Amino acid sequence: MKISTAILPPFWVLDPLLQSWLVEDIGRGDRTTAPLFPHQAPTGNAAWIAKEAGIIAGLPIAARVFKLLNQQVSFEAKVREGEAIEKGTAIALLTGPLDALLTGERVALNLAMRLSGIASTTRQYVEQIADLPAQLVDTRKTTPGLRLLEKYATQVGGAVNHRLGLDDGVMIKDNHIAAAGGIAAAIAQIRPAIPYPSSIEVETETLAQVAEALQHGADIIMLDNMPIEMTAQAVQIIRQHNSRTRIEASGNVTLETIRAIAQTGVDYISSSAPVTRSSWLDLSMQID
Repeated sequence: MKISTAILPPFWVLDPLLQSWLVEDIGRGDRTTAPLFPHQAPTGNAAWIAKEAGIIAGLPIAARVFKLLNQQVSFEAKVREGEAIEKGTAIALLTGPLDALLTGERVALNLAMRLSGIASTTRQYVEQIADLPAQLVDTRKTTPGLRLLEKYATQVGGAVNHRLGLDDGVMIKDNHIAAAGGIAAAIAQIRPAIPYPSSIEVETETLAQVAEALQHGADIIMLDNMPIEMTAQAVQIIRQHNSRTRIEASGNVTLETIRAIAQTGVDYISSSAPVTRSSWLDLSMQID
């Protein structure tokens, strides 16, 4: 059983996000639940059931949603983050005031279904290259407002996080190269302005650009949308020049191509697919 070592952001970071999503859903009040319990709501029990097989992610976040509504809610996860489950598995048991269980149901389920879907798709990609040194990394192609959680979910699925944001590292892409007037000019202008020990990654599309990036001391070279044969040739050139330069491949990464890309000898394969191509994992809550 593969268990996640992903690190969940602290709740003092997540709480404002969760609270804003509760406000979005509840608005001026739950007009269905509130009339059912005009005074103190009785305590009830509920179970979360998986309606399809997949990888579970987001249960601690779901538990926090209910805690923000009522501290009396108990959310007992029956599976661990990153665990593979089958259809029909009871993944969590809840006990608490019924109004909190009913009002928090949709926000909590939405988050867990979205994150579990991402973790499930990520695991499919990771398993394709599990016996090879290359690692799968995610990208900044995320849903606005959900980046912290979506990148957490890719970690749960077995990927490595790439940059969380523009302040997280230097990546000189094609448009930066065009704006600066070339790779050499871009590196020369950026390197004196970044803090130690930041690294510089350069996106390349040709072997000539690979050579230029090497000549001017790029720490990481991305091979973007290169054919497999050219990727393998670029890896050989980089390894011969500097064995410490890290190599990332990106572009046209699918379940069918990722293994061939990994076999070229790259260190990392970046793909937005775990986030952009994933579907939600169907989960439901049943009140006892």
